[in-house]
Amino acid sequence: KFSMWGIIPIKNVNEAKHRLESILSPKERRDLFVVMFEDVLATMMKVPELDRVSVATICPTAVEIARRNGASILSTGLDRGQTAAVAMAAKALYEDGIESMLMIPGDVPLVTVEEIQTVLEVHGKEPSITIVPARDEKGSNCIALSPPTALPLCFGANSYFPHLENAQKHGLDLNTPKLHGIGLDIDTPEDLMELCRLPERTRTQVYLRKQKILERLTQNA
Repeated sequence: KFSMWGIIPIKNVNEAKHRLESILSPKERRDLFVVMFEDVLATMMKVPELDRVSVATICPTAVEIARRNGASILSTGLDRGQTAAVAMAAKALYEDGIESMLMIPGDVPLVTVEEIQTVLEVHGKEPSITIVPARDEKGSNCIALSPPTALPLCFGANSYFPHLENAQKHGLDLNTPKLHGIGLDIDTPEDLMELCRLPERTRTQVYLRKQKILERLTQNA
């Protein structure tokens, strides 16, 4: 049977989301990151096509949340950022004979089971890559890769087009579905504003409403 694992790389929750410090206190940034991760993880755990969901982290809070939700842990040894965590996870999966990896970050709270299924449906036969871009087409917000080490991934503010170029160079079968929920990663006050204004269906949005974040954002605008 074809094996596909879901991977969520999580850095230390206390160091998350510095670009939101104009709006949120350190505790609020941490709490926001935790509820976003919980939303993403809960969704991933409901995708029947994933054989396993694993959290690549050394953050004790993330490990505890992963265990509570029935996910496995891939210890990253050191917190060297998303690129290093994903590279380590890809290598571990490949060495274990896992054929495919679907990587999603912990800050796309609107992701749905149906969106993940869409990624898996369009994902081609190996060697292949499927990339869901951020709405601004700068970041890569979800990547399915077969085999997991088919392409060295490199994350950052402008990773989408370099990933496309690299995939073409390596001759991979490439798909780039645009998906609304996965497309909104929460990095800036503008992203928060967008999330607050959308119909409430996630823990993250409930948290933002309780903290009256929209009021704060509109005062600052």
